[in-house]
Amino acid sequence: MLRVDPARGAGSSGTRGGFVLYLEGARDRGILMAWCRRLIPAAAAPLSRATVILGGRQPARAVEHFQDLGGAQAGVRGLCVLDRDDGGATAGDPEEPGLAFFTWGRRHIESYLLVPDAISRVLGKSDPGGRVGRELRRHLPPQGDERAYQVLDAKRIIGPRGPLSRTLGRQIPLARVARATLPPELHPDVHSFFAALRRELGLTDVRVVR
Repeated sequence: MLRVDPARGAGSSGTRGGFVLYLEGARDRGILMAWCRRLIPAAAAPLSRATVILGGRQPARAVEHFQDLGGAQAGVRGLCVLDRDDGGATAGDPEEPGLAFFTWGRRHIESYLLVPDAISRVLGKSDPGGRVGRELRRHLPPQGDERAYQVLDAKRIIGPRGPLSRTLGRQIPLARVARATLPPELHPDVHSFFAALRRELGLTDVRVVR
């Protein structure tokens, strides 16, 4: 059975049991919860409440907060999700009983939103002729070149000042793009993350919304 208690702020006393999801930023939460509504719909709302925003790639802060909750000794479990950032090899994650770490294989979580069909579904009539899709394909490495995608600066391409936003004349709604991405279109890294999340939550049988 799913049990996800709201995460408590640093400095608060621990609570028996529960789960905490540590993310780098609020935008990450919007993207992950949009995917979650398709892959683990029953978990989306409680997971959103159980999220702690780290304010950047700060695994040590996640450990400190987790320990403040009482950690594994208090029956708490947690998962900390991190970007690779520079696209290179990542340093070893801290070791903390009950707290697992997941680092994206690509540079940023935004890298997994570079799905032309999903973006086109979101923009619809506001992108006549598929201008953004054509612009996106112009900036993307060849399909299957995962090494190039690992170092691609997706935040620049899809961000508020990037070429896609300039072409469209407004920002790309990232959480809506995530929600519009169908399960078969999701990268294997995203499915790997949700497999890890299901393990941490003790979920084995979930409904996927297609």
